[in-house]
Amino acid sequence: EICKIWSGVSRYIYRQLLQKTAVEIGAGTFALVPVHASVEEGSVLPVERPVFILSKPLRMFYNLECDEIKIPDETLTVQLDFEEIAAETHFRREIVEQCVEETLLCFAGALRDNKEVEFSFR
Repeated sequence: EICKIWSGVSRYIYRQLLQKTAVEIGAGTFALVPVHASVEEGSVLPVERPVFILSKPLRMFYNLECDEIKIPDETLTVQLDFEEIAAETHFRREIVEQCVEETLLCFAGALRDNKEVEFSFR
């Protein structure tokens, strides 16, 4: 059930990124940032790369060093739409929200304990 909810969260984030909208999930923000890819000698191609930017309070609290990545000013940022995710996954909104919050707390605990954690999105 947890995987089904997070798959719904992943699909929601993906749809927002396709619309060039960033998604803030409490622990940080998923966004597209402009980068330049080298395609041939001396030639670059501007592209957008999906990134997750850990929130500043978490970085400061856990004394984490991260590359400084800036989301373009014109980028709209939204919160997770728990109603939409719940409708898609066939769980109650409260269950979806609680699952997301508890998973993020679990990750915070792993950060606190200096554990390596992998969390994949499709």
